[in-house]
Amino acid sequence: MTEKLFDVPRRVPAAVTALLVLVAVVVLTALANSTMQPLPASAPAGEFSAGRAMRHLERFATEPRPIGSPAGARARDYLVKELRAAGLDVRVQRAVGANPSTGLASFGQVHNIVATRPGGDPTGTVVIAAHYDSAAMGPGASDDAAAVAAMLETVRALGDAELRNDLVFLMTDGEEDGVLGAEAFVREHPLGRAGGVLLNWEARGVSGPSLMFETSRDNAGLVETFADAVPHPRGDSMMVELYRLLPNNTDFTPMTEAGFSGMNFAYIQDSSRYHTADDSLAFLNRGSLQHHGTNMLALARVLGGADLPALAAGHDVTYFRIFGFLITYPNALVWPLAGLAVAAVAALALLARRRGLASLPRTAVGALSGVVPVALSAVLAQGLWEVLVAVRSDYYGMGGLLHRPEAFRAAVAVLVALAVLGWYLALRRRVGPAALAIGALAWPALVGAVCAQIAPGASFMFALPALAAALGGLGALLLRGAVWRVASITAGAVVAAALLPALALTAFDGMGLALGGVSAVTLALFGLTALPLVELWLPEPGARLGRPVAVGVPAAAAGLAVALAAGGLAVDDFDVANPRRTHLAYVMDAETRVAGWVSGDLDPPAWTRRYVSGRDTAFLPPGYARGELWTGRAPAVDARGPRVTVLSRDGDTYRLKVVAGKGARSITLRTERPITEAGAGVAGARPVTVPVTGTRAKTWPGEVRFRGLPESGAEITLRVPGAEAGFRLTAISETDGLSSVPGFAPRPPGLIPATREDGGIVAITRTYRI
Repeated sequence: MTEKLFDVPRRVPAAVTALLVLVAVVVLTALANSTMQPLPASAPAGEFSAGRAMRHLERFATEPRPIGSPAGARARDYLVKELRAAGLDVRVQRAVGANPSTGLASFGQVHNIVATRPGGDPTGTVVIAAHYDSAAMGPGASDDAAAVAAMLETVRALGDAELRNDLVFLMTDGEEDGVLGAEAFVREHPLGRAGGVLLNWEARGVSGPSLMFETSRDNAGLVETFADAVPHPRGDSMMVELYRLLPNNTDFTPMTEAGFSGMNFAYIQDSSRYHTADDSLAFLNRGSLQHHGTNMLALARVLGGADLPALAAGHDVTYFRIFGFLITYPNALVWPLAGLAVAAVAALALLARRRGLASLPRTAVGALSGVVPVALSAVLAQGLWEVLVAVRSDYYGMGGLLHRPEAFRAAVAVLVALAVLGWYLALRRRVGPAALAIGALAWPALVGAVCAQIAPGASFMFALPALAAALGGLGALLLRGAVWRVASITAGAVVAAALLPALALTAFDGMGLALGGVSAVTLALFGLTALPLVELWLPEPGARLGRPVAVGVPAAAAGLAVALAAGGLAVDDFDVANPRRTHLAYVMDAETRVAGWVSGDLDPPAWTRRYVSGRDTAFLPPGYARGELWTGRAPAVDARGPRVTVLSRDGDTYRLKVVAGKGARSITLRTERPITEAGAGVAGARPVTVPVTGTRAKTWPGEVRFRGLPESGAEITLRVPGAEAGFRLTAISETDGLSSVPGFAPRPPGLIPATREDGGIVAITRTYRI
């Protein structure tokens, strides 16, 4: 297409100029999506200050705070004291939270902090929420203490200014174990059942801008408020649609299911620290804290004074940032824009046919074959991940969220370029550059149309680049003069350059290299929109490509990808600042006193191999082993372990009394038969019952967990179909830390606990015939 389309005597200057324009757009887009500069503690009283918020974090976010832990209680006492000192009405809700999932029912005794700031003439309630518990592996400075500290600083910055609406500052407990606190809040607390507008704050990394990544349905009024109120809005409706399709959840999920409308915020960069000991104050990006808090304070003021019922809308909006501006439009325009993109690509194909540049059959070949580079890009990216795991097995336990992934991300980009260029060069002479370039645009246009049907807020990400590229091609066919033609094609690729690489980077941040195929597909679609500019670098379309081009370019790309991967392995080696992870736990059968170490590592490091040396799991208690484990024998400890007593039985329903034992924070029950219903209750709290579907494993498929178990224990109800004659049950009490085991030596520098939930605990078991 471009040989006849562009009458450019000197191709290289045009190609270089176009390339520099696209690179500049990608770089400027990345810079525009940066976070904020933190304000010091000396900032004006009415502004949010990360420096002031840090003072709170230093008081309660320096140690792990899992549900039911002494550290969690200390953090709760501090937060309650600070909120009361600020003049808020503070209550602590004690309840049992519940969360069913496949083959599993999770329960926990939660202590939610509910602080109320009454409004002068309320039209409703604004709930600002974050969780104060952390994962057991680390202090959770980002997840989610940063948001909790931001709430305290927001309360201070609001001062005595009168707001129209009631503000509720909700600090939930037990989020890490299945959003238990939020579930109990909406099920039992009057404010949870009343509904309102929810602003929830999270983190899946330790840095990056605060992204508004999820909304409730019919979000038009909320998004417009967000766009107008927040000084540095980040996020887009693509994230909203993606998160709605994923199984992940936060406190936002049970609260919106209960009737709240709202917005969910998080920062997600440097996610290798997520749920580890490195989610600490040392690694917390102060700019991310500032961005969280600035947004929180702005929305508290605006929504605190708004007519909340007026925000209700009957539709969603599409929203995204481009060239530093937040664009919003109603989803009623999604199908017209997607249809316009398809129509523009079709018009380009017809005009190219009329000009004799590409026949419709050849364009169809270009469109149908365009699936090859897209699919190949995904395969190559996932293949790269498999190679990296094979070379460095520790990556498997990191889920693709690596410390220094930049070289590997660049390798994915090069592999995508290899797939796109390889396809283009292989078919260019036979099919023609115009047919390939126009046919390729069918793919982003098609994806945009599919998204318009199933995920409307994501359609813009593909429909707009296809529309812009097609319009750029039409302009190049209609304009006179090589300069204007090159400018038109370049301008058409700019929208894709501003949107698709940024999406690929966000996918890398959020999902890591383990799902690098997602980013690769996105980059491949970007490459398809830029094919006319690629043509500027190539010889005449009718000429055979010389060996330097036909073989040298793909070979060079492949070699560069290999070099980047090798360089990435060299750069991303583990050290004290970027530690390796290892899983280790201690398990003992309280009856037999047989004890052992277990590790789920693929290849345990030297420190872990001091405790595990083989694969023998026969000595482990019934129902304990899940998956492939390394094991080693260990000395017994002085622990009585859990106790289970049958209180009553009604057919296949059993009511049990369970006690974890001294010092244990939690208990897990595993059954040799599937369970279909489970309930739990503790003294002074309402019991709760949930259905359970599916199974957890081929053997011992039923499981119930109770986190934050009080010393007096809990009543657990199990429905076990077909178990009228009884069944076996293994109870596992869980105590944090391994220092009580004789012979245990602390991990050396550069080694931290893995994120696997059963790591770093002393597990004492008893097996019963119920």
